[in-house]
Amino acid sequence: MRFVWLICGIASLGAGGIGVVLPLVPTVPFLLLAAFCFARSSERLHGWLMSHPRFGPSIADWQERGAISKSAKRMATVSIGAVFLLSLAIGLKLSVLAIQAVTLGCVLVFIWSRPN
Repeated sequence: MRFVWLICGIASLGAGGIGVVLPLVPTVPFLLLAAFCFARSSERLHGWLMSHPRFGPSIADWQERGAISKSAKRMATVSIGAVFLLSLAIGLKLSVLAIQAVTLGCVLVFIWSRPN
């Protein structure tokens, strides 16, 4: 079973790495999943991820307090706004825009309801 957790952790880490480059792919949720998987498969990889200077603090904040930093909240809000504006610009159907607006609104409520 440790091998399955390791493969899932590596895949999640890879997806998080892609999210660093592509703005529409979320980074932190994949890194949280990678930390979860590595905690069950590899102490070395879990320790590396938790001590990473860029990603470690965000993961630790989430695990300890369910917190999201204020700068991450702002960046998420700007990204969500940009995605919705892009959807408007390319002329998606009104029904698709409505579903997207409700979904993105719920995501924003969740993000901003978390402690800093």
